[in-house]
Amino acid sequence: MASKLFPAVVRSSRQIIPQVSKPQWRSFSAVAPKLSDTLHVHRNKPDNNPSIPFKFSKENEKIIDEILKRYPPQYKKAAVMPLLDLGQRQHGFTSISVMNEVARLLEMPPMRVYEVATFYTMYNREPVGKYFVQVCTTTPCQLGGCGSDKIVQAINNHLGITPGHTTDDGLFTYIEVECLGACVNAPMVQINDDYYEDLTPESIVQLLTALKESATNPAAKVPAPGPLSGRETCENSAGLTNLKEVVWNPEQMMRKDGEL
Repeated sequence: MASKLFPAVVRSSRQIIPQVSKPQWRSFSAVAPKLSDTLHVHRNKPDNNPSIPFKFSKENEKIIDEILKRYPPQYKKAAVMPLLDLGQRQHGFTSISVMNEVARLLEMPPMRVYEVATFYTMYNREPVGKYFVQVCTTTPCQLGGCGSDKIVQAINNHLGITPGHTTDDGLFTYIEVECLGACVNAPMVQINDDYYEDLTPESIVQLLTALKESATNPAAKVPAPGPLSGRETCENSAGLTNLKEVVWNPEQMMRKDGEL
Protein backbone atom coordinates (compact mmCIF):
# COMPACT_ATOMS: atom_id res chain seq x y z
CA MET A 1 0.00 0.00 0.00
CA ALA A 2 2.86 2.37 0.93
CA SER A 3 4.59 1.64 -2.35
CA LYS A 4 1.50 2.72 -4.27
CA LEU A 5 1.12 5.97 -2.32
CA PHE A 6 4.82 6.86 -2.09
CA PRO A 7 6.64 4.89 -4.80
CA ALA A 8 9.46 7.41 -5.10
CA VAL A 9 10.12 7.33 -1.35
CA VAL A 10 10.32 3.54 -1.30
CA ARG A 11 12.67 3.47 -4.25
CA SER A 12 14.95 6.11 -2.77
CA SER A 13 15.05 4.37 0.62
CA ARG A 14 16.20 1.18 -1.05
CA GLN A 15 19.08 3.07 -2.56
CA ILE A 16 20.04 4.67 0.76
CA ILE A 17 20.00 1.44 2.81
CA PRO A 18 23.18 -0.50 1.97
CA GLN A 19 22.70 -3.99 0.68
CA VAL A 20 24.38 -6.51 2.99
CA SER A 21 26.09 -9.20 0.93
CA LYS A 22 25.67 -12.76 2.09
CA PRO A 23 28.80 -14.86 2.51
CA GLN A 24 29.38 -17.35 -0.30
CA TRP A 25 30.65 -20.07 2.04
CA ARG A 26 29.40 -22.10 4.92
CA SER A 27 31.18 -23.66 7.87
CA PHE A 28 31.98 -27.36 7.90
CA SER A 29 30.75 -27.51 11.50
CA ALA A 30 27.55 -26.17 13.01
CA VAL A 31 29.17 -25.64 16.41
CA ALA A 32 31.28 -22.68 17.41
CA PRO A 33 35.03 -23.25 17.00
CA LYS A 34 37.00 -23.74 20.19
CA LEU A 35 40.35 -22.05 19.85
CA SER A 36 43.31 -23.57 21.66
CA ASP A 37 46.99 -22.77 21.90
CA THR A 38 47.91 -26.18 23.28
CA LEU A 39 49.53 -27.48 20.11
CA HIS A 40 51.52 -24.50 18.89
CA VAL A 41 52.40 -22.33 21.89
CA HIS A 42 55.28 -22.94 24.30
CA ARG A 43 55.03 -21.69 27.86
CA ASN A 44 58.05 -22.01 30.13
CA LYS A 45 57.72 -24.49 32.96
CA PRO A 46 60.19 -25.65 35.62
CA ASP A 47 60.93 -28.82 33.64
CA ASN A 48 60.71 -27.29 30.17
CA ASN A 49 62.38 -23.94 29.53
CA PRO A 50 65.37 -22.70 27.49
CA SER A 51 67.60 -22.34 30.55
CA ILE A 52 67.73 -26.12 31.04
CA PRO A 53 70.86 -27.33 29.20
CA PHE A 54 70.65 -30.20 26.73
CA LYS A 55 73.46 -31.86 24.80
CA PHE A 56 73.43 -35.09 22.86
CA SER A 57 75.36 -37.96 24.40
CA LYS A 58 78.59 -39.22 22.84
CA GLU A 59 76.77 -42.27 21.50
CA ASN A 60 74.07 -40.14 19.91
CA GLU A 61 76.64 -37.77 18.44
CA LYS A 62 77.98 -40.72 16.46
CA ILE A 63 74.45 -41.52 15.29
CA ILE A 64 73.98 -37.88 14.27
CA ASP A 65 77.14 -38.06 12.17
CA GLU A 66 75.74 -41.10 10.38
CA ILE A 67 72.38 -39.38 9.84
CA LEU A 68 73.97 -36.25 8.38
CA LYS A 69 75.90 -38.36 5.85
CA ARG A 70 72.57 -39.14 4.18
CA TYR A 71 72.10 -35.53 3.11
CA PRO A 72 74.18 -33.12 1.03
CA PRO A 73 75.86 -30.53 3.29
CA GLN A 74 73.71 -27.71 1.91
CA TYR A 75 70.55 -29.70 2.72
CA LYS A 76 71.37 -30.93 6.20
CA LYS A 77 68.26 -29.14 7.47
CA ALA A 78 66.35 -32.12 6.10
CA ALA A 79 67.69 -34.12 9.06
CA VAL A 80 65.54 -32.12 11.49
CA MET A 81 63.00 -34.92 12.01
CA PRO A 82 65.40 -37.79 12.81
CA LEU A 83 67.40 -35.50 15.10
CA LEU A 84 64.28 -34.42 16.97
CA ASP A 85 63.35 -38.07 17.39
CA LEU A 86 66.83 -38.87 18.67
CA GLY A 87 66.65 -35.98 21.14
CA GLN A 88 63.25 -37.14 22.36
CA ARG A 89 64.54 -40.66 22.94
CA GLN A 90 67.48 -39.36 24.94
CA HIS A 91 65.67 -36.68 26.94
CA GLY A 92 62.29 -38.40 27.30
CA PHE A 93 60.35 -35.71 25.45
CA THR A 94 60.96 -32.96 22.90
CA SER A 95 61.63 -30.02 25.18
CA ILE A 96 62.39 -26.49 24.01
CA SER A 97 66.04 -27.15 24.84
CA VAL A 98 66.08 -30.20 22.58
CA MET A 99 64.64 -28.12 19.75
CA ASN A 100 67.18 -25.36 20.27
CA GLU A 101 70.08 -27.82 20.21
CA VAL A 102 68.79 -29.39 17.00
CA ALA A 103 68.53 -25.91 15.48
CA ARG A 104 72.12 -25.17 16.49
CA LEU A 105 73.47 -28.40 15.04
CA LEU A 106 71.65 -27.96 11.74
CA GLU A 107 72.36 -24.23 11.54
CA MET A 108 68.73 -23.33 11.01
CA PRO A 109 66.45 -20.76 12.70
CA PRO A 110 64.93 -22.21 15.89
CA MET A 111 61.48 -21.22 14.65
CA ARG A 112 61.83 -23.66 11.76
CA VAL A 113 62.48 -26.46 14.23
CA TYR A 114 59.53 -25.36 16.39
CA GLU A 115 57.30 -25.54 13.31
CA VAL A 116 58.22 -29.17 12.73
CA ALA A 117 57.90 -30.20 16.39
CA THR A 118 54.48 -28.58 16.74
CA PHE A 119 53.13 -30.03 13.48
CA TYR A 120 53.89 -33.72 14.01
CA THR A 121 52.13 -35.36 16.94
CA MET A 122 54.81 -38.01 17.45
CA TYR A 123 56.94 -35.35 19.15
CA ASN A 124 55.88 -35.16 22.80
CA ARG A 125 56.47 -31.60 23.91
CA GLU A 126 55.52 -32.34 27.48
CA PRO A 127 56.99 -35.07 29.73
CA VAL A 128 55.45 -38.51 29.39
CA GLY A 129 55.64 -41.60 31.56
CA LYS A 130 58.11 -44.44 31.26
CA TYR A 131 55.45 -46.32 29.31
CA PHE A 132 53.64 -44.22 26.71
CA VAL A 133 50.36 -46.01 26.01
CA GLN A 134 48.62 -45.05 22.76
CA VAL A 135 45.23 -46.69 22.30
CA CYS A 136 43.80 -46.85 18.80
CA THR A 137 40.09 -45.95 18.84
CA THR A 138 39.49 -45.66 15.09
CA THR A 139 36.63 -47.59 13.46
CA PRO A 140 38.41 -50.94 12.83
CA CYS A 141 39.49 -51.12 16.48
CA GLN A 142 36.01 -50.03 17.57
CA LEU A 143 34.55 -52.97 15.66
CA GLY A 144 37.30 -55.61 15.87
CA GLY A 145 37.45 -58.20 18.62
CA CYS A 146 35.87 -56.97 21.83
CA GLY A 147 36.06 -53.35 20.61
CA SER A 148 38.42 -50.58 21.69
CA ASP A 149 35.77 -49.04 23.97
CA LYS A 150 36.19 -51.96 26.34
CA ILE A 151 39.97 -51.63 26.19
CA VAL A 152 39.73 -47.94 27.03
CA GLN A 153 37.41 -48.66 29.95
CA ALA A 154 39.72 -51.40 31.26
CA ILE A 155 42.70 -49.02 31.16
CA ASN A 156 40.70 -46.27 32.85
CA ASN A 157 39.73 -48.60 35.66
CA HIS A 158 43.16 -50.18 36.06
CA LEU A 159 45.34 -47.06 35.91
CA GLY A 160 42.82 -44.73 37.53
CA ILE A 161 43.30 -42.09 34.83
CA THR A 162 41.58 -41.03 31.64
CA PRO A 163 43.19 -40.36 28.24
CA GLY A 164 45.58 -37.43 28.23
CA HIS A 165 46.89 -37.97 31.75
CA THR A 166 49.85 -39.56 33.53
CA THR A 167 49.71 -41.78 36.59
CA ASP A 168 50.95 -40.34 39.88
CA ASP A 169 53.97 -42.65 39.89
CA GLY A 170 55.01 -41.34 36.47
CA LEU A 171 55.03 -44.80 34.90
CA PHE A 172 52.15 -44.52 32.45
CA THR A 173 50.97 -41.77 30.12
CA TYR A 174 47.84 -42.75 28.26
CA ILE A 175 46.23 -41.19 25.18
CA GLU A 176 43.81 -42.09 22.39
CA VAL A 177 45.16 -42.02 18.82
CA GLU A 178 43.99 -42.57 15.28
CA CYS A 179 44.73 -45.65 13.16
CA LEU A 180 48.10 -47.30 13.81
CA GLY A 181 47.88 -49.65 10.84
CA ALA A 182 47.28 -52.95 12.63
CA CYS A 183 43.56 -53.13 11.83
CA VAL A 184 43.52 -56.89 11.17
CA ASN A 185 44.65 -57.48 14.77
CA ALA A 186 42.24 -55.05 16.37
CA PRO A 187 41.89 -53.90 19.06
CA MET A 188 45.49 -52.90 19.73
CA VAL A 189 47.70 -50.41 21.54
CA GLN A 190 51.19 -49.05 20.98
CA ILE A 191 53.38 -48.86 24.08
CA ASN A 192 56.60 -46.97 23.40
CA ASP A 193 57.80 -48.60 20.15
CA ASP A 194 55.93 -51.91 20.49
CA TYR A 195 52.51 -53.02 19.23
CA TYR A 196 50.30 -55.24 21.38
CA GLU A 197 47.36 -56.68 19.46
CA ASP A 198 44.28 -58.90 19.69
CA LEU A 199 43.57 -57.37 23.08
CA THR A 200 40.86 -58.18 25.58
CA PRO A 201 40.07 -56.31 28.81
CA GLU A 202 41.82 -59.09 30.72
CA SER A 203 44.96 -59.17 28.56
CA ILE A 204 45.49 -55.39 28.61
CA VAL A 205 45.29 -55.39 32.41
CA GLN A 206 47.77 -58.27 32.59
CA LEU A 207 50.10 -56.39 30.23
CA LEU A 208 49.98 -53.16 32.23
CA THR A 209 50.55 -55.08 35.46
CA ALA A 210 53.59 -56.84 34.00
CA LEU A 211 55.04 -53.56 32.76
CA LYS A 212 54.63 -51.99 36.19
CA GLU A 213 56.38 -54.93 37.83
CA SER A 214 59.23 -54.75 35.31
CA ALA A 215 59.87 -51.12 36.28
CA THR A 216 61.12 -52.28 39.69
CA ASN A 217 62.05 -55.87 38.89
CA PRO A 218 64.04 -56.36 35.68
CA ALA A 219 63.47 -60.11 35.95
CA ALA A 220 59.70 -59.69 35.68
CA LYS A 221 58.26 -61.36 32.59
CA VAL A 222 56.51 -59.03 30.12
CA PRO A 223 54.44 -60.43 27.22
CA ALA A 224 56.22 -60.26 23.89
CA PRO A 225 54.98 -57.60 21.45
CA GLY A 226 52.48 -58.72 18.85
CA PRO A 227 49.17 -60.58 19.14
CA LEU A 228 48.28 -61.62 22.68
CA SER A 229 45.77 -64.20 21.45
CA GLY A 230 48.25 -66.89 20.42
CA ARG A 231 48.45 -65.90 16.77
CA GLU A 232 51.90 -65.50 15.26
CA THR A 233 51.02 -62.50 13.11
CA CYS A 234 47.67 -61.94 11.42
CA GLU A 235 46.82 -65.44 10.22
CA ASN A 236 43.25 -66.70 10.38
CA SER A 237 42.53 -67.88 13.93
CA ALA A 238 40.42 -70.71 12.46
CA GLY A 239 43.41 -72.12 10.60
CA LEU A 240 44.21 -72.33 6.91
CA THR A 241 41.07 -72.02 4.77
CA ASN A 242 42.58 -71.72 1.29
CA LEU A 243 45.71 -72.58 -0.72
CA LYS A 244 45.35 -76.19 0.40
CA GLU A 245 45.91 -77.63 -3.08
CA VAL A 246 49.22 -78.38 -4.78
CA VAL A 247 51.56 -75.41 -4.74
CA TRP A 248 51.46 -73.61 -8.08
CA ASN A 249 54.54 -74.13 -10.25
CA PRO A 250 55.41 -71.51 -12.89
CA GLU A 251 56.45 -74.33 -15.26
CA GLN A 252 52.81 -75.43 -15.43
CA MET A 253 52.03 -72.27 -17.39
CA MET A 254 54.88 -72.65 -19.91
CA ARG A 255 54.09 -73.81 -23.45
CA LYS A 256 55.47 -77.18 -24.44
CA ASP A 257 55.70 -76.58 -28.19
CA GLY A 258 58.88 -74.56 -27.94
CA GLU A 259 57.28 -71.33 -29.17
CA LEU A 260 58.12 -69.52 -25.92
